[in-house]
Amino acid sequence: MDAFKQVESFVSVASRGSLSAAARAEGVTPAVVGRRLDALEQRLGVKLLTRTTRSISLTFEGAAFLEDCQRILNDLANAEASVSLGGVKASGHLRISAPAGFGRVHVAPLIREFLDMNPDVSCSLDLTDRLVDLVNEGIDCAIRIGELPDSSLVSIRLADNRRVVVASPAYFDRHPPPASPQDLAAHNCLPLGQQRGWVFRDEDGAVATVKVSGRLECNDGVVLHEWALAGQGLAWRSLWEVDADLRAGRLVSVLDEFAAPVTGIYAMFPQRKHLALRVRLLIDHLKNHYGRPDYWGSGS
Repeated sequence: MDAFKQVESFVSVASRGSLSAAARAEGVTPAVVGRRLDALEQRLGVKLLTRTTRSISLTFEGAAFLEDCQRILNDLANAEASVSLGGVKASGHLRISAPAGFGRVHVAPLIREFLDMNPDVSCSLDLTDRLVDLVNEGIDCAIRIGELPDSSLVSIRLADNRRVVVASPAYFDRHPPPASPQDLAAHNCLPLGQQRGWVFRDEDGAVATVKVSGRLECNDGVVLHEWALAGQGLAWRSLWEVDADLRAGRLVSVLDEFAAPVTGIYAMFPQRKHLALRVRLLIDHLKNHYGRPDYWGSGS
C-alpha cells in the first residue's frame, strides 16, 4: 500500500506541478507528499523529479516512469469501474464547469436528473465563459463548445454544434435579408464582444471569416439573443440556443447555404487523472441525452 501511495503522489505532483497542489488533491500535507516522493526515489535508486523552491520538473527517468505509472493507474481505474458498473454505486463529489448559457439550459437540468438517479453523488456546477484550468482548479470535467486548442486534456465529443445567422421578422420588415455574407456590411450586426468575425463557407466550400459591426455589441450571448428577438439586428448564434425561436417564428435564419462548418460540444478532463465512476456515468448521461434525435428539437 505504501508503494502504491508513493506512485499516486508522484503522478499527482508531476501532473499538477507542485507539492502543495498534489497535497490539496490528496487531502494530506505537502510534507507527507514530499516524504512519499523521497521514499519512492530511494526505493528505485533514481532521481525522478528536480525540485527547487520555485518549480518542479521531471528528470529523463522521471518522464519515462510517469508514462508507465499513468497507464497502470488508468488500467486499474478502468478495471475497478468495470466491476463497479456491475454492482457498486457511484458516489462522491463532482466538480463540473460549463459555459454559462449552455450550462443553464443543457447541463444543469441533466445534472439534477443524474443526481436523482445517483443519490450518493453530489455536485458543484460552475457556470462561466472563462476558460478554467481543470488541473489547478480541481475540475473533474469541463463542457466546452467549438474548436479545441491543442492541450494535454482528453476530450469526448458529446454532440454537434451548428451556428446560424438570425434576426426577428420585425427586423426583416425594415431591412432586406442578406443574400450573401458580404451583404452583412450593410446590416446592423450584433457581435459577441471583440469577436474576430463570423465564419462561413463560400460557394467553393472554402471557409472564410467575415468581420461584422453594428451599433450594439456585448460579451454576453444571452443579451445578444434578447436583442435579436427585439429586432435590434442580426446575431450569429448556436442552434441549441435559438432552435425553439426558429420553430416558433420568433426568429428567422438567413445565409443557411453559407453555414459555417459544424463544430463540437465536448466533455474534457485531465489526461493524467483517471476517471472516477461518477464522472464516467455523468458523461454517458449527457452523451445519451444529446444523442437522442428528439432532444434538441424538444427545446430541452
